[in-house]
Amino acid sequence: MKILSANFLNNQKIPSKYTCDSSNINPELKFSDIPETAKSLALIMDDPDAPIGLFVHWVLFNMDPKSILISENSIPKSAIQGINSSGTNKYIGPCPPSGTHRYFFKLYALDKLLVLSSGCGKKAVEAAMEGHILEKAELMGLYERTVQECL
Repeated sequence: MKILSANFLNNQKIPSKYTCDSSNINPELKFSDIPETAKSLALIMDDPDAPIGLFVHWVLFNMDPKSILISENSIPKSAIQGINSSGTNKYIGPCPPSGTHRYFFKLYALDKLLVLSSGCGKKAVEAAMEGHILEKAELMGLYERTVQECL
């Protein structure tokens, strides 16, 4: 199973359009080689380099396994957005306070639909996925904010 983006390569810079420094919209993500037995897909985007510890930027679950594309600034019709670390049900782009941070887009193929509400976050989704992950794929992007000097 693979996850790729038309907007950035693995281990490369995420364009500012997808961050708090610009439009703050999700990048396009493409999936391939989904297991035929998958009943749903889940996606978690997080930043392990955040000063407060792991920061969850995006949680999606119950995506149709035939959904091989998340278009820019959208989510698949069947997907449920869970709660991120800001307490909202939406994508929050990279916004590191300093230095270069790593952003992991983790895709999971599951053998079932998750019986969870949109009020659930990463921990609940991971607990519900336990024992039901068929395959996992990962895409990692980097982002460092450029701070302008005062004139």
